[in-house]
Formats: sequence, C-alpha cells, structure tokens
Amino acid sequence: MTGSLNERDWDILIQRINDKKCTPFLGAGAAYGVLPLGADIAREWAQKYDYPLEDPSNLIAVAQFVALKIDPMAPKEEIVRMFEANTRAPNFADSCEPHRVLAGLPLPVYVTTNYDNFMSQALSKQNKDVRQELCRWNRFVRDHPSAFDGGFVPSVANPVVFHLHGYNPLAESLVLTEDDYLDFLVNISRDDTLLPPSIQKAFVGTSLLFIGYRIADWNFRVLLRSLARFMEGGLKRTHFAVMTPPTASEALKQKAQNYLSEYYENIDVRMYWGTATEFVKDLQLRLQQFSSLTRS
Repeated sequence: MTGSLNERDWDILIQRINDKKCTPFLGAGAAYGVLPLGADIAREWAQKYDYPLEDPSNLIAVAQFVALKIDPMAPKEEIVRMFEANTRAPNFADSCEPHRVLAGLPLPVYVTTNYDNFMSQALSKQNKDVRQELCRWNRFVRDHPSAFDGGFVPSVANPVVFHLHGYNPLAESLVLTEDDYLDFLVNISRDDTLLPPSIQKAFVGTSLLFIGYRIADWNFRVLLRSLARFMEGGLKRTHFAVMTPPTASEALKQKAQNYLSEYYENIDVRMYWGTATEFVKDLQLRLQQFSSLTRS
C-alpha cells in the first residue's frame, strides 16, 4: 500500500513548494538501484573482516567493528574507494528520477545525508548554479573552504546542497561508524555554528521533506534527534517523510503504518508510505493540478 497523505497534507506541501518554503532531505533510498545498499556493503565487510555479531547487515555497526579492528579511517577510506570504482549514475533523462524531479522545484536549499553528488548533478542539469557545502562536525573539516565564504546566499537559481553527514571524496567528513554518529549528535547539539545561518534558517523556516529513509534506519532517528530543536522552532509548520512500508504481513503492515503515522504526526511529520519514485510521480501530478488551477 502506498500513499497516505490526505488532501490537506498535499495542499500544504504543494503550497510550501510554490512559496519556496520547503527543504528536501535525501536519504539512501533516493539513489536506490544506482549505488550498493548499505546492507550489502555491511555483509561484504562482515565476511571480509570476520564480524562476530548477529547483525551483519547493519553498516553502522560493522563499520564500527572495522574501525576498531584497523583504525577509524579504514571504513571511510573503503567507502571512498567504492565510490571511485562506481561509474553508475542516476538516469537523469527519466522524468520520474527522484533527483531530477526535486531539482526542478523552485527551492534554494537541499540537504542530504548521502555521500554522493547526485543532487548537485541533477541541479546542474537544470541549468542551476549549484554549490556544495558540508557540516563541519569535526575538527578536520572545520577549516575546509566554505561555499558560504564571500556572503553567498542560496536562491532558486543558485541553490546549495548541504551534506549533513559528509561527502565523497573527503573521507574525513563522513559520518559512518557508531562513534561518528554519537560525536555528530553531541557536537551538533552543543554548537550552533556547525550549521551555516542559511541552513539553520531552512530548518526553522520551512517544511522539511524527508525522502529515501526507512523507519528502521538509525541515521534517520539520529537525524530527527539532531533536528528536534530546529523543528521545535517551527512547531506550526508541517513536515513530511517518504518511507518504504514496514516489511511484514499485510495485516501487521497496516497496523505498523497506522501506529507510525500517529507517532510521527505527534511531532508534525506526515507520512507518505512508498518509494521515492512512487512519491515523485504523485508529486508531479499534484504540481500539474496546482499549476492548472492557478492558471484558470
């Protein structure tokens, strides 16, 4: 079963996009089928490094083991090498490719927890002068040159893609292991300057649209936790999350979706149950309907 946003939710989302007051957050599911899944990478590493625990598909846990067995940079450098060996990219010619659809929206700020540059590529193909920026969550990246140097202010024509958990090929910027996630959460909670003012403004002053996450993803829970104080500043603004449905029997799946929808509604997050591709197809249809109404 897909869908679940009601008409009022869709109206709010479409109006926020039209008003340039929506900020997409991209997770791994946005690039599904292009890059290896985290679970597949974890299982490969678990076998390669003789991982001793019972969750060999948990990339964060397996990466932590590799970091302890070799050194903290080892799993990050392996990820960078994997990206260098991967020559695949999304089919930006596909009108329903998620990055392409999002790049066509009139928005100034995009945020991703992915290490790839697919969102920036998609924006460039829309003839937008895009800049990339990363979160300065550790000492190494704190002195890295910033896209915001010189007074840059994101706009629809000159958007920014903010990499919250680092980007390839800067291995030191990646949030990957359990220690990384804990350090990231602590640092981001106690130091507002790790996020540029334009990014903080987007967190507080727009509706957030999470795409490509799973309910079980630890990085999604950490993400919500790290954003909680910013989202609290905009309690009257509705946020949205596109989630793949829980894997279970149909009866249990529906109960789980109902429960999780209720849970997230309590923090003003409305759920769309489906893939990133299914969502952007529905989004395109809604945008077309909105455009027709405004022209008539």
